Amino acid sequence: MADSGTLVNVLRAAGEATRLRLLALLRDGEHSVKDLTEILGQSQPRVSRHLKLLADAGLVSRNAEGAWAYYGLAEGGAGGDLARWLISRIDANDPDRARDQSRVEAVRTAQQAQAAAYFAKVAESWDQLRQLHVPEEAVEAAILDAVAGRMVDLMLDLGTGTGRMLELLSAHYRRGIGVDSSREMIAVARAKLAAASIGHAQVRLGDIADLGASVGRADLIVIHQVLHYFDDPGRTLAQARRALKPGGEMLIVDFAPHELEFLRSHHAHRRLGLGDQQMAGWARAAGLRVAELKTFPPSNGAGLTVCLWRLADDPDGS
Repeated sequence: MADSGTLVNVLRAAGEATRLRLLALLRDGEHSVKDLTEILGQSQPRVSRHLKLLADAGLVSRNAEGAWAYYGLAEGGAGGDLARWLISRIDANDPDRARDQSRVEAVRTAQQAQAAAYFAKVAESWDQLRQLHVPEEAVEAAILDAVAGRMVDLMLDLGTGTGRMLELLSAHYRRGIGVDSSREMIAVARAKLAAASIGHAQVRLGDIADLGASVGRADLIVIHQVLHYFDDPGRTLAQARRALKPGGEMLIVDFAPHELEFLRSHHAHRRLGLGDQQMAGWARAAGLRVAELKTFPPSNGAGLTVCLWRLADDPDGS
């Protein structure tokens, strides 16, 4: 419950056309200020002012990442509850809402094209490039430890890249499927799996944020160094959750929060790492829980810390 003064402030903040459109957009997932200006067709200062009013009233949350900031609907409280109630009352055929959703798809398509161009350029040297930033041996040992003694029927490797996870975990699944949106990465992965004589794994061209039913439902899903390429990792995680069997697990490997802006400008990263509380919230929203977290600081003290999250099925939200 909230006092009348708080509710009045929340209502004032929400009661404006652009701010209501912003709330509806953020209900669909997190967005940066840059993306919101493109979607709404308004100036950055104007959009930022609206977002500040919404944040001050507790309707949205703000997460700063280097020079960028990402916004999402507040998880709870009077603001978050009211925002969801208001959005649920918007007519699905409302012209502004339909136009905004169309522009969201256009922005996401442009971002995917940018990432695809980058991956096409670096596909052949991807494994070597990744080792510049990641203590790969320690991380891979921890991944193997997480599945030690297990044999699953189906493993999905989402954003498979060069197929390294299919190769590493080949003794722990009866059938493995890797999905990636880069044709160049898929070609490299196929060649590597063939060279390693791994015949029980295959790779497919596809969008991991929109998996079709044909991939089946997996006992184990691996998402290795992928989520930082998405503006809204929580949305991608929720999509992947649909492909997980009851009682299944996910292994997520990604960077801890950092300030290395050049990874965004030169290497197509959208998020500068993922925080523990962010992951816990995304997992909870997807019907999962963080069962284990391991961190791997850089050996030279100047690189990036890598995190390994083990997410367990939690259908009751316990």
